Amino acid sequence: MKLKKNILLAFIWMIPLQGFSSDITVSTNGPVSSISRAIEMAEPGSTIRVEAGVYAEHDIEINKPLTLLGINNPVIDGTSTGHILIIRSNNVTVLGFVLKNTGRSHIRDYAAVLVEKSENVNIIDNRIENVFFGIYYAEATGGRISGNHISASERRESASGNGIHLWNSNTTVITKNTIQGMRDGIYLEFITGAEISENRSNNNNRYGLHFMFSNECIYRANEFRSNGAGVAVMYSRNVDMIDNTFEHNWGSGAYGLLLKDMNNSRIENNRFYKNTVAIYSEGSNNLMIRRNHIEQNGWAVRIMANSRNNMFTENNFIENTFDVGTNSTQNPNTFAGNFWSHYEGYDLDRNGIGDIPYRPVRLFSVIIERQPEALILLRSMFITILDTAERMMPVLTPATLMDETPKMERIQ
Repeated sequence: MKLKKNILLAFIWMIPLQGFSSDITVSTNGPVSSISRAIEMAEPGSTIRVEAGVYAEHDIEINKPLTLLGINNPVIDGTSTGHILIIRSNNVTVLGFVLKNTGRSHIRDYAAVLVEKSENVNIIDNRIENVFFGIYYAEATGGRISGNHISASERRESASGNGIHLWNSNTTVITKNTIQGMRDGIYLEFITGAEISENRSNNNNRYGLHFMFSNECIYRANEFRSNGAGVAVMYSRNVDMIDNTFEHNWGSGAYGLLLKDMNNSRIENNRFYKNTVAIYSEGSNNLMIRRNHIEQNGWAVRIMANSRNNMFTENNFIENTFDVGTNSTQNPNTFAGNFWSHYEGYDLDRNGIGDIPYRPVRLFSVIIERQPEALILLRSMFITILDTAERMMPVLTPATLMDETPKMERIQ
């Protein structure tokens, strides 16, 4: 009898423990079928588990620390109205969802996930489809955006938003995301200390990456392919771009990498392949451009007269139509120790360095800088003769723009 009483007491003791569990389960046919309702019920620090199914909800506000965990990829359908998730709390994680169908507007930046004035918000392993903006951080600090697949099908730049958009935010990690079909794949403005690594930003309407007024950031091992205008980095300093791939960014206004008013930054070990212009520099100073592989581009480098004190060294320039183009008659930059596939010099002392300098600026590149229509003459014999004569006795090309130590073999 005493044993039965003890068992009964133990069972009664367990009931309140279950009722106060920090986890809440949401399911389409369960007692809690609304994600918004589950967030209202949840205590700070709870985990809300959302089971598979379709939840037609929008403007779901998360205003307390919690984890929103999708089980078997539940779908939150925003029904083309407003935002889907709005996060206004520190220490929130959203993981494992399909988020689709945000609202669209010419005056509001509706996003699948909007994060405002929060710290340590993590958006991980979600599929974000048919949205205006994907993930939007505004005045946020820290956090991680990782493993998400973000896509849209709107091909008009004016009608599409950005895949990952950060404004006035600091020290966020953006890694291993795939973004396509957006306006800009990744957009950053007024950012400090961000790390952007191992993302694939391809086939976007404008830029694969676009950032401005953002300092002390690092971009490593990303892929930017077939974007409307390539990649643009502007008005920033102390930025490292290392081990990235810039490919097939073609068009009259397309670049592998556009640098405008950049200072004290490194561009190293990147691959530039088949872009209209691999590297374009305007008003950018004190850059180290080193050990890049620059192959089969229209222009390998176009550097304007207001870019100064930049070092190009140990790069491979391979079968580009124009190795270097400039609008300057002077050379305020340094080219040294690069490999040039168009170099026709010799190495009599067998030290691996050409015995005569290489002049990478063709006369024809100067002509089309002033008269673009002349490009139709690119393959003519007359132009080849003019280029050869100009290299021997420079008159119109910058006489001091040369690599005095060209490498005879590709740099590994």
